Amino acid sequence: MSDVVVITEAAGLQIKDMMKQNEEEGAFLRVAIKGGGCSGLSYGMGFDHEAGENDIQLEQHGIKILVQQEDEGILRGTTIDYKQSMMGGGFTIENPNAIASCGCGSSFKTATNQGTPENC
Repeated sequence: MSDVVVITEAAGLQIKDMMKQNEEEGAFLRVAIKGGGCSGLSYGMGFDHEAGENDIQLEQHGIKILVQQEDEGILRGTTIDYKQSMMGGGFTIENPNAIASCGCGSSFKTATNQGTPENC
Protein backbone atom coordinates (compact mmCIF):
# COMPACT_ATOMS: atom_id res chain seq x y z
CA MET A 1 0.00 0.00 0.00
CA SER A 2 1.44 3.36 -1.03
CA ASP A 3 1.49 6.25 1.39
CA VAL A 4 -1.63 8.37 1.56
CA VAL A 5 0.51 11.52 1.70
CA VAL A 6 4.10 11.99 0.51
CA ILE A 7 6.19 14.77 2.04
CA THR A 8 9.14 15.92 -0.03
CA GLU A 9 12.54 16.42 1.56
CA ALA A 10 12.16 20.23 1.29
CA ALA A 11 8.77 20.12 3.04
CA GLY A 12 10.15 17.76 5.68
CA LEU A 13 12.99 20.15 6.51
CA GLN A 14 10.54 23.06 6.78
CA ILE A 15 8.14 21.08 8.97
CA LYS A 16 10.97 20.02 11.30
CA ASP A 17 12.11 23.65 11.52
CA MET A 18 8.55 24.76 12.37
CA MET A 19 8.28 22.04 15.01
CA LYS A 20 11.51 23.24 16.62
CA GLN A 21 10.50 26.92 16.50
CA ASN A 22 7.11 26.14 18.06
CA GLU A 23 8.49 23.67 20.61
CA GLU A 24 6.43 20.89 19.02
CA GLU A 25 9.26 18.41 18.52
CA GLY A 26 7.89 14.90 18.91
CA ALA A 27 4.37 15.97 17.93
CA PHE A 28 2.46 14.47 15.03
CA LEU A 29 1.83 16.42 11.83
CA ARG A 30 -1.88 16.14 11.13
CA VAL A 31 -2.91 16.46 7.47
CA ALA A 32 -6.66 16.93 7.14
CA ILE A 33 -9.50 17.78 4.80
CA LYS A 34 -12.25 20.14 5.85
CA GLY A 35 -15.30 21.51 4.11
CA GLY A 36 -15.35 25.05 2.81
CA GLY A 37 -13.82 27.37 0.27
CA CYS A 38 -15.20 28.17 -3.16
CA SER A 39 -14.84 24.60 -4.45
CA GLY A 40 -16.01 22.78 -1.31
CA LEU A 41 -12.92 21.18 0.28
CA SER A 42 -9.75 22.62 1.73
CA TYR A 43 -6.57 21.30 3.33
CA GLY A 44 -5.47 21.67 6.91
CA MET A 45 -2.11 20.98 8.52
CA GLY A 46 -1.17 21.35 12.15
CA PHE A 47 0.51 19.70 15.08
CA ASP A 48 -1.27 17.15 17.25
CA HIS A 49 -0.12 15.30 20.35
CA GLU A 50 -2.37 12.25 20.23
CA ALA A 51 -3.42 9.79 17.54
CA GLY A 52 -7.09 8.90 17.46
CA GLU A 53 -8.48 5.42 16.91
CA ASN A 54 -9.56 6.41 13.37
CA ASP A 55 -6.15 7.81 12.38
CA ILE A 56 -3.75 6.34 9.85
CA GLN A 57 -0.18 6.79 11.07
CA LEU A 58 2.73 7.34 8.68
CA GLU A 59 6.33 8.39 9.14
CA GLN A 60 8.50 10.21 6.61
CA HIS A 61 11.77 12.09 7.08
CA GLY A 62 11.49 11.41 10.81
CA ILE A 63 8.10 13.15 10.97
CA LYS A 64 5.13 11.25 12.40
CA ILE A 65 2.04 11.98 10.28
CA LEU A 66 -1.66 11.48 11.06
CA VAL A 67 -4.50 11.28 8.53
CA GLN A 68 -8.07 10.44 9.50
CA GLN A 69 -9.34 7.30 7.77
CA GLU A 70 -12.29 9.24 6.31
CA ASP A 71 -9.81 11.55 4.49
CA GLU A 72 -7.71 8.70 3.04
CA GLY A 73 -9.58 8.42 -0.28
CA ILE A 74 -9.41 12.16 -0.90
CA LEU A 75 -5.72 12.43 -0.02
CA ARG A 76 -4.34 9.18 -1.53
CA GLY A 77 -1.30 10.04 -3.66
CA THR A 78 -1.06 13.66 -2.47
CA THR A 79 2.41 15.25 -2.41
CA ILE A 80 3.24 18.08 -0.02
CA ASP A 81 6.23 20.20 -1.05
CA TYR A 82 7.81 23.43 0.11
CA LYS A 83 8.91 25.97 -2.46
CA GLN A 84 11.11 28.98 -1.79
CA SER A 85 11.22 32.01 -4.11
CA MET A 86 12.25 35.66 -3.99
CA MET A 87 8.73 36.46 -2.75
CA GLY A 88 9.02 34.04 0.17
CA GLY A 89 8.15 30.42 0.65
CA GLY A 90 5.16 28.23 1.14
CA PHE A 91 3.77 24.74 1.05
CA THR A 92 2.30 23.39 -2.18
CA ILE A 93 -0.09 20.47 -2.35
CA GLU A 94 -0.47 18.31 -5.45
CA ASN A 95 -3.51 16.05 -5.19
CA PRO A 96 -4.20 13.70 -8.13
CA ASN A 97 -7.79 13.26 -6.89
CA ALA A 98 -8.71 16.94 -7.26
CA ILE A 99 -10.77 17.50 -10.41
CA ALA A 100 -11.43 21.22 -9.91
CA SER A 101 -10.09 24.02 -7.75
CA CYS A 102 -11.03 27.61 -7.11
CA GLY A 103 -9.26 30.49 -8.81
CA CYS A 104 -7.02 31.24 -5.85
CA GLY A 105 -6.13 27.55 -5.46
CA SER A 106 -7.08 27.26 -1.80
CA SER A 107 -9.98 24.83 -2.23
CA PHE A 108 -10.86 21.89 -4.47
CA LYS A 109 -13.32 19.07 -5.11
CA THR A 110 -12.95 15.46 -6.18
CA ALA A 111 -15.09 13.28 -8.42
CA THR A 112 -16.59 11.59 -5.36
CA ASN A 113 -16.64 14.44 -2.83
CA GLN A 114 -18.04 17.91 -3.49
CA GLY A 115 -17.50 19.13 0.08
CA THR A 116 -19.42 22.16 1.33
CA PRO A 117 -18.79 25.10 -1.04
CA GLU A 118 -19.13 28.60 0.34
CA ASN A 119 -20.04 31.78 -1.48
CA CYS A 120 -16.89 33.62 -2.54
